[in-house]
Amino acid sequence: MTRPAPSWLAHISAGLGLSALLGVLCFHFPELLTSREFREVYTEGFARSLLLFGLVAAFVLGTVSILRGRDSPVALIGVGSAALAVMLGGATVHFDPIESTAFSLGLDWFVLSLFFSALVFIPIERMLAVRPMSPLREGWRTDLAYFFMGHVLVQFVLIAVTASTSTVAAFAAFPALKAAIQSWPAWVQFLLAVFVADMTQALLHRAYHRVPFLWRFHSVHHSSRKMDWLAGSRMHLVEIVLTRSTVLLPLVVLGFSADAINAYVILVGVQAVLAHANLRIDFGWLEYVLVTPRYHHWHHARRADYVDVNYAIHLPLVDMLMGTFRRPSRGTWPEEYGVMKLETVPEGFWRQAWMPLSRHRDS
Repeated sequence: MTRPAPSWLAHISAGLGLSALLGVLCFHFPELLTSREFREVYTEGFARSLLLFGLVAAFVLGTVSILRGRDSPVALIGVGSAALAVMLGGATVHFDPIESTAFSLGLDWFVLSLFFSALVFIPIERMLAVRPMSPLREGWRTDLAYFFMGHVLVQFVLIAVTASTSTVAAFAAFPALKAAIQSWPAWVQFLLAVFVADMTQALLHRAYHRVPFLWRFHSVHHSSRKMDWLAGSRMHLVEIVLTRSTVLLPLVVLGFSADAINAYVILVGVQAVLAHANLRIDFGWLEYVLVTPRYHHWHHARRADYVDVNYAIHLPLVDMLMGTFRRPSRGTWPEEYGVMKLETVPEGFWRQAWMPLSRHRDS
C-alpha cells in the first residue's frame, strides 16, 4: 500500500506555529535567546509583524489541514503552538530593556534565517529542480536539526573562532604587510580575501578527505543522500569551528579590513547554501569562474572517480591550482550522493554527532 504524501499545509502550519512560539520566547528572554550582533539587523516592529503573520498563517493552514483530514497530528502541533504563543503574549508581548550578557543563543537568527531561506529556495527548487522532490524528503529532519544547532549556537561558534584566531594571530604580526593591504580599496581587499580564504579552505577540505581522523567529522557532511538548500547545513560542530577558525586566521593575520571580512562572511553564507541547492541552472562558462551547484554536486557524488576533486567553495581557480579541478560533461549530474560506504555513517543527528568521537570507522 502506497503511503500518502505528507501534507504541505500541515507541515507549514507546524513550522510557523513552532517558529512563532520560539519568537515569543525570544521577546520574553531576549538576553538569553537572541544574539546581540543579529538584533542590530532587524527592528522590533519588523519582528512583531513577522510574528503576527506566523500566528495567523499557522492557525489558518492548520485548521484547513485538520478539516481535510491530512496529517492532523502535525497540523495540531502548528495550531497548538500558535495558541500557546498567543497565551504567552503573541505579537503584543511586552519585554523589558535588554541587559548585557556574556553569552546568548541565536534563536532569533535561527527563526528568521529558516523562514527566509525556505521562502526563497523552496519555490525556486520546485521550479528548477535537478530532480523533483519534496522539501520533506528523506533526511530533512536530520538536516533541520543541524540547521537549528548551527544557528542557535552561532555565538558559541563566534567566540570559539575569535579566541582561537586571536591567540594565534597575536604571535604572527606583519605591520608593513597589514598597512599595505589596508591601503587598498575595499573591493580589492574583498576579492583577495575570497581567494586567500578559499585556498585555505580547499587545502583543509582536502585534508578532511585524506586524514582519517578528520574524515570522521567531515563524513557527516557527505552522508547526505539528497542535495538541496538544507543539505549544506549538515556539518559536525567540530568541523564548523575548525573550518571557520582556519579560514579566518590568514585574513586576520594579513590584516584585511573588517568590511572586507564581513563581505566575505556574507558570501560564504549565500554560496554555501547555493552550492548544495537542487537547481539545474546551466551556468555555462561561468562554471570556470565561480563554484555553482553542479560543480559542487559532483564533489558529493557517490563515485570513486570524484572523491578527490572540486574542493573549492568559491573559485574553481583554486582547484585548478591544486590539480583537483574536474568539470563533467555539460548538463550531467550525479546519479547518487553520499559516502562510498553508507554503513559507516549512522542516520540521525545525535548518532552522527557522537560517531566521530567513538571508535574509528573507515569510509
